Amino acid sequence: MAQYEVRPVNGPVDCVVEVPGSKSITNRALLMAALSSGECRLDGVLFSDDSRHFLECLKSLGFIVDINEDEKCVILTGTSGNIPLKTGEINVGSAGTAARFLTAMLGLSDGEYVINSSEQMKKRPMKPLFDALTALGAEFKFLENEGFLPVSVKGAAYGGRKCGRDVDIDISRSTQFLSALMMTAPVLADGLDIHITSEKTEGSYINITARMMEDFGCSVNHDGALYAINGGKSYTPGNYMIEPDVSAACYFYGAAAITGGKALVKNVHFNSMQGDIKFIKLLSQMGCQVTDTEDGIIVCGCKDGVYDGIEVDMNDYSDQSMTMAVVAAFAQTPTYIKNIGHIRLQESDRLHGIAAELKRLGGNVIEEESAIRIIPAPLHGGVVATYDDHRMAMSFALAGLRVPGVVIDDYQCCRKTFENYFQVFEEAFYS
Repeated sequence: MAQYEVRPVNGPVDCVVEVPGSKSITNRALLMAALSSGECRLDGVLFSDDSRHFLECLKSLGFIVDINEDEKCVILTGTSGNIPLKTGEINVGSAGTAARFLTAMLGLSDGEYVINSSEQMKKRPMKPLFDALTALGAEFKFLENEGFLPVSVKGAAYGGRKCGRDVDIDISRSTQFLSALMMTAPVLADGLDIHITSEKTEGSYINITARMMEDFGCSVNHDGALYAINGGKSYTPGNYMIEPDVSAACYFYGAAAITGGKALVKNVHFNSMQGDIKFIKLLSQMGCQVTDTEDGIIVCGCKDGVYDGIEVDMNDYSDQSMTMAVVAAFAQTPTYIKNIGHIRLQESDRLHGIAAELKRLGGNVIEEESAIRIIPAPLHGGVVATYDDHRMAMSFALAGLRVPGVVIDDYQCCRKTFENYFQVFEEAFYS
């Protein structure tokens, strides 16, 4: 596997960068465009392994898709919830959003399909979604392990059957299960009443889903643990601009904190619908100066990169727990990141990965079942394992800006969401 050795910077960084479109917004927009009643133009689209798998899946199902990667544009013709091909096979690769969203769409359709995936995705649990779709009338056959991909599915409307209207679902492991049902619901004849059975009933990614559904002309009625969506509709076609990925921006803001430098990420603003914007506010609590300008948010780190740790619940924006862990490793006081047990079930066991790789670099880390404590300690170089997890590669690269000899193993796994990350990294910090 290819390795990337990070070169320490001699002083504070000072960078202006652009990051790709949001993966979360891109994949939601692709699904809603497919379920719309006509031609949708999506601008600012993220092109990465995940989004390309989503696009290929849609093409495999017979959708007309015009792709222009140079202009970051996709033109997709929706068919009002009627999937063009009634039989077929799709491969979602390692794309968790594609896996959940398309499983819901196919599970509530009138067709018969096979859903395949990468070996990595086969390990990620999807049982709550399978159970919910089964309760609504879908029929699944597990082709390897029960509760996991790959599967064959007969949609709930197969053979002229009628989908159920009421369904229960547990979203403690992933809010994508709820988002998947919400987005498919408007094209069903009777819509859906979705009852949340877990203690967790809402979250930032669910808010993104609801807001985007409104943007595409369909409403969500949310009352506590109930999400009610009227049916017999399709999404409204038109033009839609996708926000830059705040998750991607956070790596560069983290670099500003670690080095006491400055980072501007273009077109990222506090009015973003993405929950990861909260990470930037955490940097402010740690002592960084944060300013939202016309060009984008600027983060200025503390003088000489000296700042305190923090205690924080990152359940709702856990994708940034790895970035925060690396930032915390250079703080003057301990950091405690809690309520993130669900990240053990993502692309890798991320909680264990954070602990193992910080320890590999000399960090003092206490790993708990759903939390991690990072106690400041001198770091040294080492080869960081990435576990085929893009966020491990991108976040741990930040450590090498302060510590000589940090090498990122299999660094190209970042292609999942930010395929030219290390090129942008080079231009930002070494040009």
